[in-house]
Amino acid sequence: MRFGYYWSTIEEDCISYAKKRHKCQIYGDKIHVPPSPLHVMTSLWPFSIWGMDVIGLISPKASNGHRSIFVVIDYFTKWVEVASYANVTKSAVNKFLKKEIICRYGMSERIIFDNALKLNNSTISEACSQFKIKHHNSSPYRPKMNGAVEAANKNIKKIVGKMTKTYKDWHEKLPFALYAHRTFVRTSTGATPFYLVYGMEVLNLIEEKRLKAVRHGQMYQKRIMRAYKKTVCPKEFHERDLVWEKDFRGKWMPNWEGPYIVKKAFSGGALVLTEMDGKSLPNPVNLDSVKKYFT
Repeated sequence: MRFGYYWSTIEEDCISYAKKRHKCQIYGDKIHVPPSPLHVMTSLWPFSIWGMDVIGLISPKASNGHRSIFVVIDYFTKWVEVASYANVTKSAVNKFLKKEIICRYGMSERIIFDNALKLNNSTISEACSQFKIKHHNSSPYRPKMNGAVEAANKNIKKIVGKMTKTYKDWHEKLPFALYAHRTFVRTSTGATPFYLVYGMEVLNLIEEKRLKAVRHGQMYQKRIMRAYKKTVCPKEFHERDLVWEKDFRGKWMPNWEGPYIVKKAFSGGALVLTEMDGKSLPNPVNLDSVKKYFT
């Protein structure tokens, strides 16, 4: 460009032109910088907020035919309950919720599910309504929104993986994995889940630490938020804005698809998108799944 041509804004104009090229946009690098601040889910009392998720399908399946693990974690104490199933059905989840959670730990204030159909259906909604429990779903493409249960999943899989011998006896190791998880000090609370639930360590009577855990948890969350905030690259969209959405179809496909029109933008970072003809997409998307469409 500079051989024979020059004007004062030549570099800016070239960059702007390249940004508007259709091919450059759909094959542009995927964005890894977080576009919005970290939203912390805080529980102020034991068993008031539970997170639920499913590990599976597991291969090879257990010797008893089970292929999935249903995982539930209390956001305050980090206490985990699990159950293995051949298939995690709606009735199995409903029965587990009533028998293992409500009857053992009382009525909770809120339950956070992932977006799996087995955890997000009318049967579960009716059970929550019956016991006046609020229920929410984590954001699509963003499992970290239900971060506590995702962390529990990772720990359970890691512990079970170290204990199994034939890889078909993993269901027999779940009680031992639970024991290890419950008696290990969690970084977010500074105490073991066992202690926060029973007020004592295993076989050792010690004084109450729950209030100290609250303070420790709050300081920990502030420290995490400060570190996370340094990585945030603010991104904001408004109604009628044109955007690209991440394409998850795999190799050799464009990284982005669209463009789409922003129909509604929520303060938490979720967007409702429509196609150019006005047809709405089935699910809302998060800020980190879209980028601006240049025209």
